[in-house]
Amino acid sequence: MQEIAPTSVAVTPDNFQAEVVEKSNELPVIVLFWAEQVPPSVEARGVLEQALAGAQGKALLATVDVAADQTLAQHLRVQGLPAVRVIKDGQMADQLEGPQPADAYQALVQTLTLSSAEIIKAQLDDVIAAGDFDTAIAMLQQSVNEEPANQSFRVEFADVLIRASRLDEARTVLASIADDAAERERPQTRLEIAQEAAELGDLSEYQAALAANEDDLDARYACSIAAAHAGEFELALETAMGILQRDREYREDIGRLTMIRIFALLGKGSALATSYRRRMFNAMH
Repeated sequence: MQEIAPTSVAVTPDNFQAEVVEKSNELPVIVLFWAEQVPPSVEARGVLEQALAGAQGKALLATVDVAADQTLAQHLRVQGLPAVRVIKDGQMADQLEGPQPADAYQALVQTLTLSSAEIIKAQLDDVIAAGDFDTAIAMLQQSVNEEPANQSFRVEFADVLIRASRLDEARTVLASIADDAAERERPQTRLEIAQEAAELGDLSEYQAALAANEDDLDARYACSIAAAHAGEFELALETAMGILQRDREYREDIGRLTMIRIFALLGKGSALATSYRRRMFNAMH
């Protein structure tokens, strides 16, 4: 059975060279100066330990008890507690002085442990949420140029191009992605829905048709596709659910299949997708 590497180690002047300097050549080491008598430093230790517990051994926390020995604190010019020094490749790469909000420590751990693809994805979420597709496209184009073999960048690039209605460019990027690449289904499905939506009328047209006759399955399906294309995912799922509940045989179970396609657009970890998967399962059984 493989031994699990520790996420933290207590450091003194005697083992600093081995546990921090030398270890930092393998992975980043976050050195925390703390003392039991200083509550903010105890809180900082708890936050860092929790953040690193989910970092899969990509960084190490080295704790220095200043109440026991102040030698290292003096050497690294610590002015107050808590204090953080980040050591990478034997050199100090970053530092935090004094009490910080929990998200500052969490952000530090993320910066040190996330892959380049994960960091870009986190940044993209904010940019896309603001509707700034031009910036998102520029970020991903640069990422693809720097790491042409990184399939996850290409997946995100294709997906954002579709959301920006640049379908021809998206098709070119999709063609360069291996069929078995993780999450390739997301931009592929988004492209198919965009192409289908282009043949339909306005979303409000189908909503009006359903208001007049909620059993109109043709209007219900068109409404679901138009809503998914517009990013109105809850409406899209609810409308497709209505098809599933009314007629499983309509267009060969298109209600269920449409819900599955929308789940692909929402991606992993979507609470909305989880909720509707449960409802879909209950409706089918």
